[in-house]
Amino acid sequence: MIKKESRNDVRVRRHNRIRKTLSGTSEQPRLNVFRSNSAIYVQVIDDTVGKTLVSSSSIALKLKNGGNIEAATLVGKDIAEKCKKAKITKVVFDRGGNNYHGRVKALAEAARENGLEF
Repeated sequence: MIKKESRNDVRVRRHNRIRKTLSGTSEQPRLNVFRSNSAIYVQVIDDTVGKTLVSSSSIALKLKNGGNIEAATLVGKDIAEKCKKAKITKVVFDRGGNNYHGRVKALAEAARENGLEF
């Protein structure tokens, strides 16, 4: 009988493959997205020192339903505003092995519209 591999295992493998070449620096940190069923989380990370510079999530914004496209749009707007305050204009987008579709795409477009470049 054929055993089906879990979607999360496939996502983790894809993320590891992407992370071999993708890295954030102090000039251009990495914008990392993690998507769960109930929330969406985003961090801006400087990989050279291993520190999170800015972070936001649908839980931190206290949204009633954090697992939808509207929440992802609000989180994208919030992270872009926080990056402006921290004087971060350019980032490298790390979608976390997820498809660039739905909530991940909405977050990225909202961040771009509010002044973040990637």
